[in-house]
Amino acid sequence: MTGGLLALEINSGDVAAIVAAAVSAATIVVLLVVLGSLIRTLKTLRLVLEDLRTETLPLLGEVRTTVGQATTELERVDTLLGTAESISATVDSASRLAYLAFSNPLIKVMAFFTGTSRAFRRMRRRED
Repeated sequence: MTGGLLALEINSGDVAAIVAAAVSAATIVVLLVVLGSLIRTLKTLRLVLEDLRTETLPLLGEVRTTVGQATTELERVDTLLGTAESISATVDSASRLAYLAFSNPLIKVMAFFTGTSRAFRRMRRRED
């Protein structure tokens, strides 16, 4: 050492260590920035999910109520359809019974009147 000046000797190992430390420091800074951004995004996501939960829970209650009312109405309509089918079957049976009861005598009465009118026409022709 000469003249009171401190002479520094830098070798390639020291340079590599300094470069590695700088790269490590830069990587840590980048990771901290990414971590901060991720934390802000998660906070925003948590707020959005909380808003969604507070808005959807009352809607789900309303949906349950509506589905319950729709089920009640469907049961009522099902009962009405069953009653209508029963009435239809009863009317169909009654009309078949009426047809069977009145068709044969009605046909006989019509045949009687048709035969009587023919007989009167023949009698008139003979008189003329």
